[in-house]
Parts: sequence; C-alpha cells; structure tokens
Amino acid sequence: MADLTLPLNAIRSFLAAARHQSFTLAAQELNVTHGAISRQIKNLENYLGMPLFERRIRQVLLTERGRQFFEEASPALEMLAGAARRVMRDAPTRTVVINVRPSFAVRWLIPHLSDFVERYPGIAPQVVTSTSAVSKAGSSFDIAVRRGETNWPETLKVQRFMEDELVLVASPALLSTQPLDDLSQLGRHTLLFSRSRRNDWEDWRRLAGLKRSRGQAMLHFDHVHFVLQAVVDGLGLALSPISLADNDLRSGRLVCPLPELRMELAPYYLGISPQAGAEAQLFVKWLAEYRGSLVHAG
Repeated sequence: MADLTLPLNAIRSFLAAARHQSFTLAAQELNVTHGAISRQIKNLENYLGMPLFERRIRQVLLTERGRQFFEEASPALEMLAGAARRVMRDAPTRTVVINVRPSFAVRWLIPHLSDFVERYPGIAPQVVTSTSAVSKAGSSFDIAVRRGETNWPETLKVQRFMEDELVLVASPALLSTQPLDDLSQLGRHTLLFSRSRRNDWEDWRRLAGLKRSRGQAMLHFDHVHFVLQAVVDGLGLALSPISLADNDLRSGRLVCPLPELRMELAPYYLGISPQAGAEAQLFVKWLAEYRGSLVHAG
C-alpha cells in the first residue's frame, strides 16, 4: 500500500534547496520564508531518518544520500506535476471568486496569481474589488480578504491570514540626490499622502516622536497604489504597508530608508463562504504558503 503520509510539500522544498544549494534561494523561488524551508527539510529528514544536507556557515551541501534522493525524486515529482497539469487542463474550467480591496488586488494578489494559475491550470481565479466591509460587499464570492477580525458576517469561516507593518519607502534614485540618513533630513523631502489611509503620517510621527513641519511639501492621492507609483517615479517619500510595497521592495524599485521605524498594522483575515467548493480550499491553501513571504524591509 502507498504511504499516504509522504510529505510532498517537504519534498518540493527539498528539491528547490538542492537545485540552488541554498535555503534562502529556495525560499525566494517558492515565495516562503527561509524558516519555512528549513522546517520542511527537517521534517523530510525526520521522515527519511537521515540528513540530506550538511549545514555550514552561509552554505548548505547535499550529503551523499541527499544527492541520491535529489536525482531520483526530481524526475518523479515532475512526472506527477505533469500528470496533474494534463488532467486539469482537459477538465472543465472551474472558478474561484476572491473579494479584496483594490489596493490589495493591484499591489499584492495579482502579482502573485501567476503562480496559482501555473499550479492549478483548471481553476480560473476571478478577482472582485470592493472598498466596502465584507458584509456590504454586494456580490457573491468564495473568499474575501480584509484587515482586522471585526465586521465579518457570522456565516463566514474567518481565519487569520497575514501580518503587516507600516514602513517609510522611497526610490533609490531620489535618495541618491536627497539622502535620508536620519529623521533630521525628513523636512527636505516631499511627503506623499493617501486619502484612503489618511491617518498614517500622523500615527507614524507619534511613533517617531516628531512634530508636524509647517513648511513640509506634500502631495495627495486617492489611493495607496497611486502613492506607491508616485514614490517609484521619485516624487517623494511615502508610508506604506509592507504587504502593498512588497514587490517593489523585492525588485529594488523601492527601499526602506529608516527600517527601524515600523508600525504594527491590523493583520489580514480571510473569510470563506459556506458555499465555497474545493477550488476555494485549494486557493486558501495556496494563500497560506504566502502568508510569511513578505520581504523584510531594510
């Protein structure tokens, strides 16, 4: 009988780490944390009863058994993935409807969706945006994502999804001409405001122990995603949730000049409709793999 406890997720983490000879690069490939990769590989080593990597300072090397397992498991897992893709490609397309706020859709969800589509080619995600509370969203959905654990309909199964923090962001080009090495230089910069997050600067100033400067140059925008584009274009400094600046921070389009000044934000929660099918459960599982993948600003 096949061993139904075979840890396929751990094997996937191992294969990525073996290809790169690095837990860090494997974490980047799979969009999870370094710690998640380390735990998965440790679980696999416990399952097999042998070490697969030799851990050294800033380096990991495959053991002889690890190399053997990599050579045999890699083509086997690819055969399974290929079989799944072929079966799902030929099956009728299924959908999963995700209700999120516009900024979260543009800045976090959509940039990651290609990974879900690649893994589950028979499932078509439909992103519906709304600025309303979930109870007032208006349209039907399988999954909703919002900050905080209040204002959720009792009919939904709600679970904590992702932590978040507010940080200062800027473009490297701007900082090359107008440095920001400490708070005393903040007054030289233009500050970018989002009307959808109108209290962020005031809250952050209190955290930093700063008073408002009367002569500070300011620009105002309706939404965070407009603000972040303005920051990328070098128009000034902004405060942003790490979740929404994540891809720009990873790519280097944005940097965090004062990384020690960060403010905890309400975490994201997701709610699952009682009518949601198996497609929604797969999407929730996929989301869970990303919950700890936010870039470490600074």
